[in-house]
Amino acid sequence: MDSHPIERHIPRLRRYARALVGDRYAADDLVQDTLERAWNKLHLWREGSDMRAWLFAIMHNVFVNQVRSRRQEVERNMEELPVIAVRGTQGQELEMMDMDRALAALPEDQRAVILLVAVEQLTYEETSKALAVPIGTVMSRLSRGRERLRQITAGGDGLTSLKLVK
Repeated sequence: MDSHPIERHIPRLRRYARALVGDRYAADDLVQDTLERAWNKLHLWREGSDMRAWLFAIMHNVFVNQVRSRRQEVERNMEELPVIAVRGTQGQELEMMDMDRALAALPEDQRAVILLVAVEQLTYEETSKALAVPIGTVMSRLSRGRERLRQITAGGDGLTSLKLVK
């Protein structure tokens, strides 16, 4: 039996959801809600268009709706990072944990763009459609997000200092 075209996108949806919410169980719930909505709205998908971008757009909208309706719960989940005992030789795991923390410190709009462009490798146009923002907004959020990540990972607080202009 052939699988449905949506199925091949599930691993990417799971990865994006995990990065968005920072909790495996909440990410699984987000993926399930996304797939349910996609299945119910499949008749709205235009043949020939990019299903991956369409699914990411649905996920983004579901996520935004969940944040609006359960803002305190989502913020608590984002702040509750698991405590993992790590041996000194596990440098990659430490780097990943640092990157997870740095991503979690970004504003949601910058984090979403970075994840879609850098991790999921969507084009600026696909990201623009998925998030329903202009391409210029995608580019500026990506630039600001990358700069903020550099500052956070370099030991700064991620806040850009302002210069006094006379």
